[in-house]
Amino acid sequence: MIALVDCNNFFVSCERVFRPDLRNTPCVVLSNNDGCVIARSNEAKALGIKMGAPFYQVRELLEKNGVAVFSSNYVLYGDMSRRVMTLLSAYTPKLDIYSIDEAFLDFSGMGTAEELMPYARDMVRFITRGTGIPISLGIAPTRTLAKMASKFAKKYKGYHSVCMINSDEKREKALKLFDIADVWGIGRRIGVRLKSIGVETAWDFVQRSEAWVRRELTVTGLRTWKELRGESCISIEDLPNKKSICTSRSFPDEGLNSLDTLEEAVANFAAHCSRKLKEDKAVCGAMTVFAYTSRFRNDLPSDYLQANTYFHVPTNDVMELISGAVKVLRDNWKSGSTDYFYKKAGVIVWDICSDNAVQGDLFDTVDRGKRMALAKAIDEINRKNGFNAVRVAVQGYDTKWRLKREHVSKRFTTNINEIIDVHLD
Repeated sequence: MIALVDCNNFFVSCERVFRPDLRNTPCVVLSNNDGCVIARSNEAKALGIKMGAPFYQVRELLEKNGVAVFSSNYVLYGDMSRRVMTLLSAYTPKLDIYSIDEAFLDFSGMGTAEELMPYARDMVRFITRGTGIPISLGIAPTRTLAKMASKFAKKYKGYHSVCMINSDEKREKALKLFDIADVWGIGRRIGVRLKSIGVETAWDFVQRSEAWVRRELTVTGLRTWKELRGESCISIEDLPNKKSICTSRSFPDEGLNSLDTLEEAVANFAAHCSRKLKEDKAVCGAMTVFAYTSRFRNDLPSDYLQANTYFHVPTNDVMELISGAVKVLRDNWKSGSTDYFYKKAGVIVWDICSDNAVQGDLFDTVDRGKRMALAKAIDEINRKNGFNAVRVAVQGYDTKWRLKREHVSKRFTTNINEIIDVHLD
């Protein structure tokens, strides 16, 4: 049996851990630069606030109903995710982290269905008590069915946060109740196409023949079809690897028209890409840097800057990536002009492969051994002393390009100066 743990309304739940006064108050979390709603509490959903709604459009509704508003605090969310995953690892010898708020647990050989149910309920209580984050748990013979079961566990209170699909009767009932577009691996776009030919539910889908599924949805769709029929054939390793990593940002106010400030922003974007590559144990062979002005400012000149650079040896070294990104920006900057106000910029690293399969270059001028040792030392210092304690000089400390976060909470778990205050009367 395979379990899927899903943290309920994760970003909102992270904020509520340190604001227990908001436990029954509608809450929303906004995207970068306080642009759109990206997380909602159940109370906020009941008010009709849609996912992705622009903040300026719903601001009046939020204020009228006393909705608590938070800017994205990814440092807090990342640390809370780490805590949840650490506690989950005590319940199984194999834990596969799928996203910031989801993980698969392998329960193979750990008992019968009757034995697993109390074990799962104890897990839900333990994680919620240990972190303050409510979770839902779905258990089934396949990952796709486990994802489906977790949705039912979250939706229906009678399940007490745990739903198990362990018989053909339960599987058939679940499939008949589940919209085809909500099936993991199907999605909205394919769901619309399937509905146009009469496939409304997951049950309708599994009634189609294997040949039909292979013809219409290729091998990937066929795997989903088999999983829904109870045949486990998808593992985390089978999921497609990232082909590229992008870090970008929209700038507040009118944007940036200074090369120095834009260089600083791009350098930090490249550093973030480096960190993501290292987390994935990967390297990149090429990089794209882009920046463009606002499409909506007809009173200002427009420009779109985009260029590539290629590395002789695939890399995830932060200094090499920053150096490449800054050079691209300088080579393509319109010298002497301050008329262009760039509203968004970003860095994309691509041609990604595993860091244990790097093809060297006979004429490489970089001492890879020394650079690797230096990068390891810097990473260790930053791990002990905080993110970006040691950084490349061009990353700077300018705040002009930083995110607009007017409603950001404190970094309660990662900054000693922002830990929660407890007052005893």
